[in-house]
Amino acid sequence: LLLVLLILSFVLIWTMGAALGPVLAAMVIAFLMQGVVVWLKQKGVPHLLAATLTSLLLVGVMVAILLFLIPVLWQQIQKLIAELPTMLTKGRELLLLLPEQYPGFTSTAQIEQLIRHIGREMAALGQDILSVSIANLPLFFIIGFYFILVPLLVFFFLKDGERMLRWLGSLLPKKRPAMTKIWAEMNQQIANYVRGKVIELFVVAAVSYAAFLVLGLRYALLLALAVGFSVVVPYIGAVVMTVPVLLIGYFQWGLGYDLVVLAVVYLVIQTLDGNVLVPILFSETVKLHPVAIITAVLFFGGLWGFWGVFFAIPLATLVKAIANAWPTPGAAVEPLSDSANLMEP
Repeated sequence: LLLVLLILSFVLIWTMGAALGPVLAAMVIAFLMQGVVVWLKQKGVPHLLAATLTSLLLVGVMVAILLFLIPVLWQQIQKLIAELPTMLTKGRELLLLLPEQYPGFTSTAQIEQLIRHIGREMAALGQDILSVSIANLPLFFIIGFYFILVPLLVFFFLKDGERMLRWLGSLLPKKRPAMTKIWAEMNQQIANYVRGKVIELFVVAAVSYAAFLVLGLRYALLLALAVGFSVVVPYIGAVVMTVPVLLIGYFQWGLGYDLVVLAVVYLVIQTLDGNVLVPILFSETVKLHPVAIITAVLFFGGLWGFWGVFFAIPLATLVKAIANAWPTPGAAVEPLSDSANLMEP
């Protein structure tokens, strides 16, 4: 039964992952905001009112993002697009210096071919952006659909989450030792991981934004948000984001003291994130080898895109929990009472 459920869940998410996007987003947000509901209930607020107030808080945050954050981001994106031709010209001049400085390493013909290839890719990217903005107008309706549907789903998850879990548990056999063991290992870890990952995202983005502002780096908010979201992809995201951060710094200041300071500051932020913040947030959650984490990110990201990357570590932990709980021939199974419920924390 466990194997059948795993296969059905895998096929469902693989084939319907895009359609289930609002549900997955609502589940993540409900995990994050469950603590607010618990805090309100401890203050004597009824459960229904606590879920309602928490959902209204979410709506307020989404409206604030829509009215204040997105316009600033859009302005910075427009400025960056307008400055791209100048950046490409400077980049071309820099590349053409390579054959003179390293004649045995590359030639002018190779550099010219690389420049033409980059030009073609940039032109194709511009056409794709234009086609998205003009031809794919339903994209804006999808975003609006998310803004309406996700808060509604979050409200129902907060209001009826425990009842939903009890109902799902009632559909399963009373004696289910493997499922119970896996659920006991995964229940708290997934919630802690989701909360910890979002906290890490906001902390890294806020610290990066403050540092970029102090340094006077252009497009500080855009780059800081990109650096924040890069933590969703462990190890790989930090390395990939190094390129745009240093490129923006180079085109603004050139090779000099300011660029070195930017590189050092970015390195310090990433070092503190990996060696201080992550151990604090995930000390009891992520107990996987880095090779396993990177493999999980590549595998599940290739299957399910963003959500596969975001849930790569919980999914890898699930695989580990299944391997630990799966019955082996001749192994004794710990007895469980008939009242053991899979959905109990």
